[in-house]
Amino acid sequence: MHSSMTLCLGLMASLAQGGPLNKRAVLEDCLSGTQTAVDEVGSDDYNRDITPFNKRLEFLPAAIAAPTTVEQIKGAVACGSKLGYKVTAKCGGHSYASLGLGGEDGHLIVELDRMNSVKLDTETNIATVDSGTRLGHLASELFAQGNRAISHGTCPGVGISGHVLHGGFGMSSHTRGLALDWVAGMNVLLANGTVIHTSATENKDVFWGLLGAGSNFGVVLNYELNTFEPPANVTWFVVNLPWKQNTSVAGLEALEDYALNTQPAELNMRLYATRQFTQLEGSYHGNKTDLEAALEPLLNKTGGNLAAAQTVTWLKGLEHFATMKLNQTYPYTQVQENFYGKSLELKGLNKTSAQGFVDYWFNVAKNETAHWYIQLDIHGGKNSAVWKADSDLTSYVHRDKLYILQFYITTSGTPEEAFKFVDDWSSATTSPLTASDWGMYFNYPDTNLNRTRAQEMYWGKNLAKLQQLKAELDPNELFYYPVSLSPAQNVELV
Repeated sequence: MHSSMTLCLGLMASLAQGGPLNKRAVLEDCLSGTQTAVDEVGSDDYNRDITPFNKRLEFLPAAIAAPTTVEQIKGAVACGSKLGYKVTAKCGGHSYASLGLGGEDGHLIVELDRMNSVKLDTETNIATVDSGTRLGHLASELFAQGNRAISHGTCPGVGISGHVLHGGFGMSSHTRGLALDWVAGMNVLLANGTVIHTSATENKDVFWGLLGAGSNFGVVLNYELNTFEPPANVTWFVVNLPWKQNTSVAGLEALEDYALNTQPAELNMRLYATRQFTQLEGSYHGNKTDLEAALEPLLNKTGGNLAAAQTVTWLKGLEHFATMKLNQTYPYTQVQENFYGKSLELKGLNKTSAQGFVDYWFNVAKNETAHWYIQLDIHGGKNSAVWKADSDLTSYVHRDKLYILQFYITTSGTPEEAFKFVDDWSSATTSPLTASDWGMYFNYPDTNLNRTRAQEMYWGKNLAKLQQLKAELDPNELFYYPVSLSPAQNVELV
């Protein structure tokens, strides 16, 4: 009797004090009232859904709701709002900063990957796509239903929402633009519980904000995507670059001139380097003969040689860069890495900036034994579809940049050493540049930026307007994460 009374008193004290046991029970009770499934702690679903891509950043949510209908999404978000939780929608779970898990402990996670319908209207060629769809499933379904495609990234397990809502660069972007350029409309659940439809003509300010900073304003329920007919064949390729320290600046400047002025729209390409090698890799929308003709002026100036190339079908081209089965759906097992990454979006990499980049590359990075790589994506240029798109239609601010440069290093040892390695390399590159010459890409987030600096880097000249929109749509920051937009203090009509 005494032990039972003690247990009862302890439970009552926990309830009275609003302890963790009580808070979770109240949240789960609210969620059950919406008929939304909740991952049971320790279950296979829970363990899958809680596993971050970046093993260095593990967070513990308050609960994980796994809706299968729009009404359940609405109910889950309402529960979070009513009970004072920050709500995070999670689709693919590939954020470098684990932002799909809130970027910190204690969020209510709305796991969307059970909802992955893709329906192509073969009359209009517009696809309606659930917001929990992964890119590989999207590509597979668009092709199967009508020989259609959109431009998107290479990893098939990445979710459409984080990818599309902040840019969406990939191996067809030079030809066909960013993933967000293919969005015709969206249905979005706002913090106040209402659902609105957005497009370039309907709630157009919300449409603008979502396409570039979408994780800040609500939960997109589904997308209406324009599509294109993919080429019958693409040719993937690898070019070896025998660059040394005394030739790399000239090589980078030749690459930049080519990217700016010569690179045909059909050629999608990036520079990729590790401690052991430097190469160009990419995908050409066409055959090998045309690829060779397109590359010839660049190879002549850089000393590169075409080491491998193969012409394949559209889907085989996607599979070449996927490194796993293309059609990824629930249940999805996360492949984990332990790393620190950082991105720069650059108008160019030449002269003093290129020299600082190259000196660090050969004097420091070549002596670093931890696994690292750099990836210099050719994002712009006069023939790039990224540059040709209407820059006022979306809030993606870095459309004027020529490159997306990514730094990556494993952090299985001391993380601080990896931080210094990447940050010093980045600083060597950007120190000669003016503020307007560079920024950062949200989809390769830097986990060491504070909130103020992150907003400046990710959203640049669009920041003030985005903060006004945040103040209008989510003034209490229901959709908060550590580097989310701060609401403007003085709200004005956008």
